[in-house]
Amino acid sequence: MRILAAVVCLLLTLCSVATVEAASPAVPVTVAMQKSGSEATLLGVFFHDHQLGWAVGSGGTILKTTDGGHKWKKVSSGTSALLTAVYFRDAQRGWVVGANGTVRTSKDGGETWSVLVVSTQAPLYGIAFVSPAKGWMVGGNGTILQTIDGGENWIDQASGTSAALYAVAMTSEQQGAAVGALGMILTTADGGKNWITQASQSSATFFDVAFADEANGWAVGNAGALFQTTDGGTHWIDRTLPCGRTCNKLTDLIRVRFTDSQQGWIVGERGQILRTSDAGFNWVEETSPVKRSLMALSFPRASAGWAAGEGGTIISISAGKK
Repeated sequence: MRILAAVVCLLLTLCSVATVEAASPAVPVTVAMQKSGSEATLLGVFFHDHQLGWAVGSGGTILKTTDGGHKWKKVSSGTSALLTAVYFRDAQRGWVVGANGTVRTSKDGGETWSVLVVSTQAPLYGIAFVSPAKGWMVGGNGTILQTIDGGENWIDQASGTSAALYAVAMTSEQQGAAVGALGMILTTADGGKNWITQASQSSATFFDVAFADEANGWAVGNAGALFQTTDGGTHWIDRTLPCGRTCNKLTDLIRVRFTDSQQGWIVGERGQILRTSDAGFNWVEETSPVKRSLMALSFPRASAGWAAGEGGTIISISAGKK
């Protein structure tokens, strides 16, 4: 819980059928450090394509790259608030969210940022769009905000919970899920008009959720929490990985992404990087160049990804296929 406590503090002021194994030489993966030029804790990263990306974090930090992360430059955000997530709908229009209801928006590819007023002072942790018009933000005290006009205005949706919500993923304009503290998993089948609490049978804090398609999704969290749904989020199965022979405690899993129905990635505490090539039946632990926790993950395409985390850490991930 050490990393969990540190992250939550920063943001707010077994049974398994899966296995984990050593990295396979048949699946070439290259993980390399990049020089961010920052010591900020980076909590969000987003790449529009394999060249254009942004990272955000503590102290109002916004970093931008136009060459795949070979060079990163700091961009003025106009705030010193902790920034927790970044999302770009296209190469020009983007948003960052953070502490105390902070929202900034850009219309020029993240070169300049302006204040966007929303109806909450709760910390905001996650943002996602499913179409050019429709998007969602989630945050503390069960906050869910929706836009139907491309991010110009954001309106409250009733979540039915006061638990902090750390991530949201939508598979269509109607269907999606949000996850958060105390095992909270919410799903909607009507675009957020109604959010239904699902039984995870877990007290874990879920940090992230991602879907490979409309049916198959994954949620990850503290103490190695790894849960799977095969029916769009109605039922969740505990796939938490065993600790292993050299493991002293289960590692916090912080971000999960799937690039297609078979290929998925997880990053977390102490630089851990996990990969699946078989829809999550097996998870391979890749060699990591860092021991600092990785708190953000973006894959603009299956063969290229980036992770970011503590101390300004940014790494690139290049992956081949079997």
